[in-house]
Amino acid sequence: MLQSLFAYRQITGLLALGLGGRQLKDIAVISSGKTSVAGYDDITGFAGLPLSDKGGIDVAAGGKGINFSALLSILKILGTLYLISALFSFAQGYIMNGITQRIGARLRSDINAKLHRLPFKYFDKRTNGEVLSYITNDVDTVTQGVAQSVTQIITSVATVLGVLYMMLTINIPMTMAVLLIVPFSGILVMQVVKRTQPLFKTRQAALASVNGIVEESYGGHTVIKAFDHEAASIEEFDAENRKLYNASRKSEFWGGFIHPIMDFMGNLSYVMVAVLGAYSASIGAITVGNIQSFIQYSRRFSQPINQVARISNMIQSTIAAAERVFAMLDEEEEPQEKGLSIDEEKVMGEVRFDHVSFGYDPEKVIIHDFSATAQKGRKIAIVGPTGAGKTTLVKLLMRFYDLNGGKITLDGVNIAEADRHQVRNVFGMVLQDTWLFSGTIRENIRYGRPEATDEEVYKAAKAARADRFIRALPEGYDTVLNEEATNISQGQKQLLTIARAILKDPKVLILDEATSSVDTRTEILIQKAMDTLMEGRTSFVIAHRLSTIRDADMILVLRDGDIVEQGGHEELLAKGGFYAELYNSQFEPEEN
Repeated sequence: MLQSLFAYRQITGLLALGLGGRQLKDIAVISSGKTSVAGYDDITGFAGLPLSDKGGIDVAAGGKGINFSALLSILKILGTLYLISALFSFAQGYIMNGITQRIGARLRSDINAKLHRLPFKYFDKRTNGEVLSYITNDVDTVTQGVAQSVTQIITSVATVLGVLYMMLTINIPMTMAVLLIVPFSGILVMQVVKRTQPLFKTRQAALASVNGIVEESYGGHTVIKAFDHEAASIEEFDAENRKLYNASRKSEFWGGFIHPIMDFMGNLSYVMVAVLGAYSASIGAITVGNIQSFIQYSRRFSQPINQVARISNMIQSTIAAAERVFAMLDEEEEPQEKGLSIDEEKVMGEVRFDHVSFGYDPEKVIIHDFSATAQKGRKIAIVGPTGAGKTTLVKLLMRFYDLNGGKITLDGVNIAEADRHQVRNVFGMVLQDTWLFSGTIRENIRYGRPEATDEEVYKAAKAARADRFIRALPEGYDTVLNEEATNISQGQKQLLTIARAILKDPKVLILDEATSSVDTRTEILIQKAMDTLMEGRTSFVIAHRLSTIRDADMILVLRDGDIVEQGGHEELLAKGGFYAELYNSQFEPEEN
């Protein structure tokens, strides 16, 4: 339908061109009962048809002048054609705008949905800015390219076909001569495109890299200023910006060769038409008026091709951006198949690690042969130096990553065979890195249980010792947090994430340094709230402050991905092993 609309618009324009260029142009005053057009004695009408004495020229015996009534009739036809062309042009713009915006909206929706289905390892290898570049720069490039190029291409094709028909009606041999130029032009253009397309891909990738640096610099601007790192940050940005500049300059420069190539071929076609036309006229095979009309059409034939050549860089940018978008949409997703069903209401919370091995890179295993059992309702503490694999165990529990070997069972069910979403619903997490979204405090606490009542929200906040500071805020629970939640302190953000976990009321609780951002007094209060929360629940507590896990039912001591010790606090201290070394190091006086 859209293609037909564009074609109709071009056809009306061509009809107007034919009527206006072939019947009205250069009509001279008639003298001695003889017609004269542009100084020639014969007149050819539209599409090579001869004008009759009723076609606009009064050639009555002895008459002189122009038949203005016939001329007015032609003008009316022209006006009607131009009006129809304008209406089609308006409809074309309206329809194309709607199509373009729907394409952009659909791509953004698809990318956003895809991001939620991608595994964690995908984001581990890319900066936030690179990921955002797909949904911003690449989609914008695609929509702008579609808006400009598709319209131009369709109208150009319709124009070329229409002009080709008009040329064939005038002189077939000359038309064939013009068409001989097209394959050579296509070969030259394809050679240029073949060499420039990789440059446009490089430009889009460089743009994504620049976005990543900008997003990282803005997100960490406090740290940059605190460490007086502004100059180094600017230098890093300038280096990536130079790469983007070079990629853009090369792609635009080499892509710009298409336009002069097409101009050269168009001029060559013009020369061939002039030579062949002059020869044909000299042998009486064609009239001079037809030659003049054919030259006009040959120029019109090359015009849309040249217009497409002018936007060739935009087309190549659109293709490069589209390839990035579709490559991202084709990325391997986190498996979504339905596994064994877990009745969340009946979960007891017994978790068993059975000879677990794992590495983010299969070639570099960081957890070698981990085996442990967490009885239901027990508090399991996981301790060890940085890099020992504590947080990695938590990610494996939540099935953020799949194991390289062994298995993890929940009440005897292998979580690798269970429904991923149900497994995650069983767990509640409080991470060291707090995450709050832009919205009210009430909405952030209710994130884990959207159906929770206000009273339940208040109760969870009180249990997390957050109610007091929330009510002290001007808007209380309706206080809107900004994008980075910088309008409250780090400790207050941690309290809100704890309240969120309490409200969810999970069967298994995971606390990854949950109290690392609060002061000692608040930590004691939160610890009491956590003790209440953990009653009857299996809990995994990762802690660096070993004083906070002395009451744990079992302490697992990790070192280089393996359990080196396990047992109660007093038992491990009595052994005088690695745990005792870690614990005592936190209380030894500093030495010069």
